[in-house]
This record gives sequence, C-alpha cells and structure tokens, in this order.
Amino acid sequence: MSTQTLDILVCGGGYVGLSAAVALKHAAPSLDIAVIDAAPPEVWRNDQRASAIAAGARRLLSTLDVWEAIAPEAQPINEMIVTDSRTSDPVRPVFLTFGGAIEDGEPFAHMAPNVAMVAALRDKAAELGLPIYQSAAASGLEIGEQAARVTTADGRDFAAKLVIAADGVRSGLRDMAGIKAQRWDYDQSGIVTTVAHERPHNGRAEEHFMPSGPFAILPLTGNRSSLVWTERTADAERLIKEDDFLFEAELERRFGHHLGALRVEGGRKAFPLGLTLARDFIKPRFALAGDAAHGIHPIAGQGLNLGFRDVAALAETIVEADRLGLDIGSMAVLERYQTWRRFDTVRMGVTSDLLTRMFSNDFTPLRMVRDFGLSLVDRMPAMKRYFIDQAAGIPDAGGPRLLRGEAI
Repeated sequence: MSTQTLDILVCGGGYVGLSAAVALKHAAPSLDIAVIDAAPPEVWRNDQRASAIAAGARRLLSTLDVWEAIAPEAQPINEMIVTDSRTSDPVRPVFLTFGGAIEDGEPFAHMAPNVAMVAALRDKAAELGLPIYQSAAASGLEIGEQAARVTTADGRDFAAKLVIAADGVRSGLRDMAGIKAQRWDYDQSGIVTTVAHERPHNGRAEEHFMPSGPFAILPLTGNRSSLVWTERTADAERLIKEDDFLFEAELERRFGHHLGALRVEGGRKAFPLGLTLARDFIKPRFALAGDAAHGIHPIAGQGLNLGFRDVAALAETIVEADRLGLDIGSMAVLERYQTWRRFDTVRMGVTSDLLTRMFSNDFTPLRMVRDFGLSLVDRMPAMKRYFIDQAAGIPDAGGPRLLRGEAI
C-alpha cells in the first residue's frame, strides 16, 4: 500500500471539514491538502436540514468567495420572537423580541439549506484543486514525531504534518487519538423537517419554549420554514413513525395558524440531542474541529457557527505559522488554536446546557421566573444588543480575521 504524503489531511467532508480545507488552501496555495470523507459519493445531497449562518460565518464564507453561490437560497432573519407556553395554551404571549440587523442593515443571521452550503464549498474545493476522497472512513491513526499517519477502510494510506479531525460528534479519530470527551444525554431528539405555509413569514424566526423543549420555526426562501422540533426521544420516535395526517396534526398544534395552511415538504428525521465537550482540542500533529470538538443542543442555534469559528481560528493559526517557517503540526503552534477556542466553546456549551435544563420542563415556579427574566431583557435595549452581537459571531479586533471579513 503506497503512502500519500501531505502537509494537511482533513478528515470529514461536511461544512467544517470543507471550509477548513478551502480556507487553508485559499490563504496558502503552496500547502498540499486533501480531504477524506466516510460517506459515499453524493450522499450529502440527501441532507434536508437547513442551518442558521451567523453574520461572522457569512463574512468568512464571503471572504472565501463561497457566499455568492449560497446567497440565492439564503433567507435573512429580519426578526426573532421568543414565547414560553404549553401546547394546549390558546394564546402564546411573546416575552422577547429581537430585531435582526447588526450594523448597516446587515442581518445577524441567514437561514440556508445545508445542501446549498456544502455544494458551494465543494465547488470551491474543486476550483482550488483540493481532492476529496469519498467512502474513505479513517480506520487507523498513528502519530509520529514528523507526521501523523491515517489509514482508511478502503485501503488508502496518508501521512501528513497535521491531521484535522472534523468527523462529527461521534468522532472515531478523536477516540483513536486518545482524547477524552464529556458527554451528557438529554433524552431528547430534534425532529427536523421543512414546511410550506400559505402566508409569508417576512423573515421572522420564532422560538417557542414548550415543556418538552424548544420548537423553532426558522424562515427559508419563499413561503417555507425549517423546523427544529424538540421532543423526548420516545415521543420523537413515535412521531416520526406516524402517518402524514397524524404527524401534520401534531405539528399544527405546535406551529399554530398564523401562517395559514401547512404542508410538510420532503421527509422528516429525528436526531438525538446531548452535550459533548472534548477535554483537549489538540495532540501533536492532530487537531479537532466542529462537532468532533463540541456538540451542543440546538436551543441557541450556534452549533454550526461554533464550527466556523474553529475554522477561522485554526486556519489563521496554521497559515501564519507556515509563513514563518514553523512546524504546522507542533504543539507550540497548535496551542494557540486551543487557547483561542477553549473558552468560547466551554461558555457556549454551559450556556446551551443551562438553557436546555431551564426551558425543557413544566415546573410552574421556574416558568414564572424565566418568563419574568425574558420580559425584563425585552425592556433592556443594551442587553438585547449584547445578545444579538453574540449571536452574530463577529469578533473584536483580537479575534480571527476571517470572521471579520478580512483575508488571512
């Protein structure tokens, strides 16, 4: 078996792995980079999910010349409302509202189909000459002094100065590298589907906190919305198996009638929800990124954007080290990336965990306290501005340049 020698091997062909490879090649064309992905060819086209792309992530994608291809299918979020109610409540009072703009009318986030995002990144990878090997699941990892060696189940062998593991929350490479992770299971699953509705949403996102968990209505282009519907796992499995009539009836009870008649488009899937935090992001010649480093509850809509923040920090760390002639896989170089990302990741993990535990219940005294808190924040413009700025994900002058829309 011949060994392919590289500067960087990226493991994972999702949005994090692809954007990391593109960002690195875009800024440092001399680096020899390849991507391996465990999934068969074209399977990514079956992903029916959509994601909230924060302003910082959009600036990153724009700087990489990728956003222009995504933009026609991206829906700006112009407004967001938050309610707290039971399914049986006839009225859902709005406790918190957010305007969607940050500076110069720029939306704090867009909703875009995952397929459009991955397609644009794959097209850019092809343009940059980045090879992507499909059906190439990593089956072995050996870390040496000069290189890390990855073997794949389909018989490939790679040696790289640096291996980037972006292979998801159940990362096999993380385990092979001996990195421990803390995991908490919420006994919840997120049902994901797309609905068409009779009336326009006008770019408004809605998050309804219900006893079983959040029910998020996220605007897509046209009269369509993406749903992230949190239920206890047993109930979610039951709902997924129901016929279309019963599923839509349960959906309508939670969605309401304010957008008119509803129709489910495409399929529906349920994904288990939990919190996963890796104890370390790096080893010699090895770095975690995206869900392989941190998997959080979608309650705050920041999972994808944490991954893009990893990409921005890791790409800047590696490119600057390469320009200085440093060893891009050394701990001395990679420690900057870990320091840069650890605090933000732990903070977001703790925040999402607290929100999940606080809002996924029907304990009346706690409901009274949280509703009072939401109403109080709604009357504090400075606090609302702070939350919007955090959700937008645009760092200050000391943060990664790609998230500010600046080239590395």
